Amino acid sequence: MNTSARPLSAGLYFVATPIGAARDITLRALDILGTADVLAAEDTRTLRHLMEIHGVALGDRPLIAYHDHNGEAVRPRLLRALAEGKSVAYASEAGTPLVADPGYQLGRAAIGAGHLVIAAPGPSAVLAALTVSGLPSDRFFFAGFPPASAGARARFLAEIATVPATVVLYESPKRVSRLLAELCESFGGERQAAVCRELTKRFEEVSRASLGELARDFADKAVKGEIVVLIDRPSPRVAGAADVEGALREALTQHSLKDAVAAVSEALDMPRRDVYQAALKLGASARKDD
Repeated sequence: MNTSARPLSAGLYFVATPIGAARDITLRALDILGTADVLAAEDTRTLRHLMEIHGVALGDRPLIAYHDHNGEAVRPRLLRALAEGKSVAYASEAGTPLVADPGYQLGRAAIGAGHLVIAAPGPSAVLAALTVSGLPSDRFFFAGFPPASAGARARFLAEIATVPATVVLYESPKRVSRLLAELCESFGGERQAAVCRELTKRFEEVSRASLGELARDFADKAVKGEIVVLIDRPSPRVAGAADVEGALREALTQHSLKDAVAAVSEALDMPRRDVYQAALKLGASARKDD
């Protein structure tokens, strides 16, 4: 452990911690954990163990539990420490704070009070899963944990089914089989997907296939560990002749031929020349009807 780290400026430091392999911690994270005036953690036992592994002494510094169940009560104490000019480091149980983590309200409160808020980036289950999934990474949508109740869950999945990006979900190992079956209904069984389990840990496993195949594979499978499910974006819908004609008729009521062709071409992601030819045929058909 580097004991020569400089004292921290007053402020709130969000520290990313390993999602599995303890050596994934960054050197900067260790410096912050070693020098912050106050430490807060979603799970104090996890953070204490991580610090012991890396030889970071807690000393007489306070280590405060801050999680979903005590946030309202504990947040004022952390804000007082910031107001007194202290440095406060907060670490989620694993991964990057604020991602499926209770640190959001703490960050908002600190920003609202005018305090310095700094991120010490590092491990993230979302990005690790995206990296090994084999799915497009140029655009992704993190949707977190699906609701547990059937009605809310169905609405949630329906809302994200058409997102034009790789969708990333967290799920309990007890419900992953149920989720895959529901995704087949909401997204379609042909969509490519990946189920990532225990990332960076000893029994890391990545299953890649269509949603239908994954749903069959996991139907009777006992699953343990942390789970990330990723689903490929929907295939672009190919516009048919009726779609083009309908869009042109509507556009021509408001625009010139040139502008209507441009608008329909962009809306349907079609070459302008094809839309223009369709517009000419539409004009010829209209003249015959007259």
